[in-house]
Amino acid sequence: MQGPALIFDCDGVLVDSEPLSVAELGRTLREAGAAITDAQIYDRMIGMSVASILAMMREEQGVDAAPLLDAYRARLRARFEADLTPVPGIAAAIGAMGGLPRIVASSSSPDRIAQSLRLTGLAEFFGGNICSAVEVVNGKPAPDLFLLAAERLGVSPARCIVIEDSAAGVRAAKAAGMRVVGFLGGAHAAAARLSEKLPMLDPDAVASQAGELPAIVAGLIARDKGLTGEGRHVSGD
Repeated sequence: MQGPALIFDCDGVLVDSEPLSVAELGRTLREAGAAITDAQIYDRMIGMSVASILAMMREEQGVDAAPLLDAYRARLRARFEADLTPVPGIAAAIGAMGGLPRIVASSSSPDRIAQSLRLTGLAEFFGGNICSAVEVVNGKPAPDLFLLAAERLGVSPARCIVIEDSAAGVRAAKAAGMRVVGFLGGAHAAAARLSEKLPMLDPDAVASQAGELPAIVAGLIARDKGLTGEGRHVSGD
């Protein structure tokens, strides 16, 4: 039987980038004239692509922040170079999950994903296996990005387990027909009220920290084997 395979969101799951990103995004949107606070960004926009956020601001407030994107990206690259760290315990957790096929699927651009993995020493775990929302028509909460990730791994969606920290990401994984673990281990979890929001979306499991992921993933895989009969043997006695 095909799989299983792991699909990791990047920001807030692998790297503690959300506080940096929210600070710079909030500054950019306000410079463009948007009436929005960092708290509102945490509440509504975690997990969304920048393109989706700009579309939201145009629709809701008539604000066009697109001309400021180059400056935003330059400031964020500099902040990452200076301050980006991996989510605590994530490297050990990935290592403990053994040789399962894995890929990163993120709303960030390919360059930003690659930079994040390089700066935090996590690139070695993925061997260049990354998918970005810029490669699909619809970003999270649509399933497109995760379906692309499964296709690249050569694994059916039903055999994929997604690790996600955002409501948009959990919805996307469920829409793709995948199992999903809601992750609360990033530095932004309290500000984004993830412990309240993610369980309401009925993920297959919730992990409060990275160290819980290996056991949760092993449990989901074992449950699948039990449901499908995989690994059963018929005695000759």
